Amino acid sequence: MSISEVACTYASLILHDDGIPITAEKILALVNAAGVKVEAYWPGLFAKLLQKMSVDDLIMNVGSGGGGAPVMASAPAAGGGAAAAAAAAPPPEEKKEEPKEESDDDMGFSLFD
Repeated sequence: MSISEVACTYASLILHDDGIPITAEKILALVNAAGVKVEAYWPGLFAKLLQKMSVDDLIMNVGSGGGGAPVMASAPAAGGGAAAAAAAAPPPEEKKEEPKEESDDDMGFSLFD
């Protein structure tokens, strides 16, 4: 991540935390007050993104994968009707094997030796 991205991210979080609407001008004002030089397009990009998405949703979904959406979006263009039918089928459930407990006898020692 570049310094410009980090500065705009922090400025957006500050604005959100204070309950102030996030706009490009307000992001730029905070970044300039911090003395950080950013490319002119970054505040506008962040403002446009945060008009469409909630900051709370972005924060709560930090650890989620989200990698499947682009693949699904391109599948119908490449595969036609067969890809849509394949996408509708539920994924098979994987059986998880529980680890077998080992006894102390198997290891050749016990707790009280």
